[in-house]
Formats: sequence, structure tokens, C-alpha cells
Amino acid sequence: MAPGLEEQQNHQGGHQNLQQSLAIYKASIFRHQEIGHKSLLQSDALYQYILETSVYPGEPEPMKELRELTANHPWNIMTTSADEGQFLSMLLKLINAKNTMEIGVYTGYSLLATALALPDDGKILAMDINRENYELGLPVIEKAGVAHKIDFREGPALPVLDQLIQDGKYHGTFDFIFVDADKDNYLNYHKRTIELVKVGGLIGYDNTLWNGSVAAPPDAPLRKYVRFYLDYVLEFNKAIAADPRVEICQLPVGDGITLCRRIS
Repeated sequence: MAPGLEEQQNHQGGHQNLQQSLAIYKASIFRHQEIGHKSLLQSDALYQYILETSVYPGEPEPMKELRELTANHPWNIMTTSADEGQFLSMLLKLINAKNTMEIGVYTGYSLLATALALPDDGKILAMDINRENYELGLPVIEKAGVAHKIDFREGPALPVLDQLIQDGKYHGTFDFIFVDADKDNYLNYHKRTIELVKVGGLIGYDNTLWNGSVAAPPDAPLRKYVRFYLDYVLEFNKAIAADPRVEICQLPVGDGITLCRRIS
């Protein structure tokens, strides 16, 4: 609510209307939290406005198809939000990314956004512990004509990262790395990805505002999975802000994304 709005409405005899507006606003917040939006916006109407005005009109048809397919999955909360997919696509084009990595794929919405944004000879090393989820979205990715850009590896990412580092020839070769996986390993991922991303390249860590719980009081009612990983997210956010090898920008897009630009 804009500063002074309540006083102005009271002065104009609009107290009853104000109370009704507040009740609707509070109900909107409650619904927003209950249905599990990835967006941190506290208004369904505002979030829907963003989607319908700037996201959905330009969303490629394959991404729409995959988004709607994923919505029927029991773990659909794991997918990248449509506005974040749009952001990643724009970001990759702005930095002229060509060689990228994705840790945590799920059904592949952010992976598809990346693949569509890269040039035809672009490459994505994609890792996830669950090939079954990835294969749900794979027909859409293939139909979009970008499957040739993806090197999918099933299994934990840390051994793959360790092997890349051990090989020696992959140091500083990735333009962009997107991490959206187990939050308790974010620091372990960072210790490795910082060696693999080029100087001037970006690492994006998803869910770093973690349903807004990072700023919640200790006694706040939180879903079990949110509370379980909260300390890991807080620890990561503190560590990344103090890392002299990167400069960071934390954005309230989706569930919070922290961009780290390697500077040394």
C-alpha cells in the first residue's frame, strides 16, 4: 500500500472500503502462500500480470508445452518458474553464452530455455539424479530441435565436476553454470564450479531466498522441506557474499536467484 493511502481514504470517508481492500489483500497473500508459487511477490494479481503481460506472450511454444506438461507432475513445485525461464534466456543471450552447465534438471524447463537461447553449436552439460523426470520433457526438447546441444548425465553431479577438474582441460571453459539442485551441497558445488567457469563468466544459484524463509522469524510456520534446508541456504548466502573471487547480485526472481560473476 502506498504511503499515506490509509490516511487519505479515512479522510475521504472511505474507511469501510479500505477495510474491505485490506481483507482482500490479506486473502490474496494467504492464497499465494498456500498454492506454493515460486514467486516471492505477495500478490497473485501482480504476479499474474507479469506473466500475462511480459512472459507468456513471448514464451516459445515448446516451453509452454513443457511448462503445462510439468504442471501435472506431483513435484511440479521443483520446476523453474516461467518468469525465471524468461530471465535466463535473456541473460544467456546478453552474455553470448555458448558453453554452459546445468546441475539439477528435473523435467527440463530451464534446460530448454537455455538450449533455445544458445547458438546452434552451443553445448550444455546437464546433470540430474533422475533420468525419468528428464525423459518426461525430452520429447518436447527433441521436437524443439535442440536436443543435440545437451549432454545429459544421470547421477550425482559432484563426481562429474571432480572428474572435469581432474582432467585439467575444462578449467575456466564454461560461460554460464546454473545450479538448481540439493541445497545442502551448494557450497560443495561452488568450490568446484568456480574453477570451471571462466573469468567474467556467471554462475546462477537458484532458490537462494528459499520461499522467503531466509528472512522469517525463528517461530514462523514453514513447510518441512523448507525448514530442513533453511540453514544450508543461509550458510551458502553468507559464504557467497564473502567470496572475493566473485561479485554477486541476488534477485527476487522466481524463488530467488543469486548471480555470481567470477572476477579472479
